[in-house]
Parts: sequence; structure tokens; C-alpha cells
Amino acid sequence: MMCEYTQHMISLPKTYGHIIEQMMHNSQKQHVIDETNVWQEGNSVNRHLFYKIVEGLMLPGSQVTGIEHLVELYHRAQKGEACLLLSEHYSNFDLPVIFGLIEAAHKEGPQIAEALVAIAGFKLNESSPVVLAFAEAFSRIIIYPSRSIEALPEGAEKEAELKRAQKINLASMKALSKAKTSGKIVLVFPSGTRYRPGKPETKKGVKEIDSYMKSFDCMVMLSLNGNTLRVTEAADMTEDEAQQDVMVVGASPVMDCSLFRKAAQEACPEGLDSKQFTVDRVMEELERLHEANEPLRLKHLPKS
Repeated sequence: MMCEYTQHMISLPKTYGHIIEQMMHNSQKQHVIDETNVWQEGNSVNRHLFYKIVEGLMLPGSQVTGIEHLVELYHRAQKGEACLLLSEHYSNFDLPVIFGLIEAAHKEGPQIAEALVAIAGFKLNESSPVVLAFAEAFSRIIIYPSRSIEALPEGAEKEAELKRAQKINLASMKALSKAKTSGKIVLVFPSGTRYRPGKPETKKGVKEIDSYMKSFDCMVMLSLNGNTLRVTEAADMTEDEAQQDVMVVGASPVMDCSLFRKAAQEACPEGLDSKQFTVDRVMEELERLHEANEPLRLKHLPKS
């Protein structure tokens, strides 16, 4: 489906090095995460610098579909409902794309973007100064993902990290409880990682998402069509490859979390984990939304 347009890799340091330097200079530099700093308010100066980068990567035709559903979700949050946004995840540029397009899509777009707070893994802070400068542009609640613990070899290091993770995640749950009752919309990537083509396991939802849904009133699902920062095989996130693309952010109608979970649990075959089955249903809905929006993205791709 990509044959109509040849994507060229763009060197971020060469093309946007002056912006990246400004962002690093403005960074709060909270590299090490512990239970005292899991809530991190977005750096608005860096956010608008980040927008300058993604605006140069997003091609004409980039847009939000279903913005009215996000407006409804925002109004519900302001009335005291606990509101959740479940999004596909392809790159570390997903957040500026989502925030930037929402801000431009509606007169209430800036207020919606300001209400968003993302759940983010601690590695974004501890990976590198560049990744940190990018990540802290947005309000986040930092967690220690279970996958990160599982990947560690058995031994004293794992035991120490497990204790650290427990402290971080306990503080994160307190911050989450405060956020969802104060007009915020909590944005979560249910896959817990960026999707890598050819690795379907990176698009599988993590079981913990069912617990998030259980504690929220309503939710919107968000598909992301297009990608401005392709994940590479390199361990260093700064080596991901930037590219221009048409970006379409698709919002589903507002759903009742309890009704969605109830329907999934009732449909769950005997012997399967009902929580994982529920999250699998979330990923299926995201895939359907993605497929529905892909023709719009293809329509706006430049012809080669």
C-alpha cells in the first residue's frame, strides 16, 4: 500500500539540530525516576519546539477524524468523569503528532491537548538527554513497566529493581487517581511499546490495561495512520529514522468502560484469561479503526 510514495529518511541532527539543542537546554533534566517524581508536568516551551519538528515531517492532508468524540470526552472529563484515551503506538513522535493535530483540529483543541496526560515508561527519562528533552515536552505519569522487570535476569539486580518498581508504581497509582478526578484525560498506549513491523508481539496489548479500564468511566480509542519516526533495530532510540508522511489520527466514539469490559468478559471462551481477552478486544478495535482510516491517508499521499 506504500507503493505510491517513496519515503526518504531525514537526519534529525542535521535538519533540526538547532531545535534539538534548544530543547536540551530547556530540559528539566530529571534523568533518574523514583517515587518522588513520577508526576511530571509538561514543558510547554519544549512542546512547541517539538511541534516545529513534526510539522516539518507531517505532509498536507494530515488531520484528525472524529474530533467531535474527543470534544465529548473532554467535556465529560471537565464534569468529573474519569476519562481514558487508548492509542496505537508506532514511534516516539506519536505524542507531538497527536497533540499538535488535536490543537489544530477544533476551537477547543488546545484545551483538549492541555488536559491530556500520558502514561510513560521510565526509560524515556533515563535513555538519553535527547530522548528526555523530547519526552518531557508533555505531561506524564511515569511507571515502571512489568515487561522491563521480566526482561531482567534472575538475581540480586532483579530483586533490587523489583523493589524500585514497586515504589515507583505505587506513587504512579496515586498520581493517576488524582489526575482522573481533576479534569485530565489519561492517555495510555495499550501495547506498552512501539510497534515494530514483522514483530506482531509488539502490537499485543498488555494485560494490565484491563485494570486501567476498570477504574475509568469512559474511553475513546485512537488509531494512528502514518509514521514520522520509524523504529530501527538499534537499542538507542536516538537512532530511529525520521521521515515525512501523511498522519491521520482517528478517534472512535466515546465508549462506556464497564460495558466494554462486561461484553468482552461474557464473550471470553472458557479457559482463557478474561483480562487478556478484554485487552485483545481493545487491540482488535484499534486495528479496525486503523483500517477504516488508512484509505484517507493513502488518498493524500503524494504521487511519485
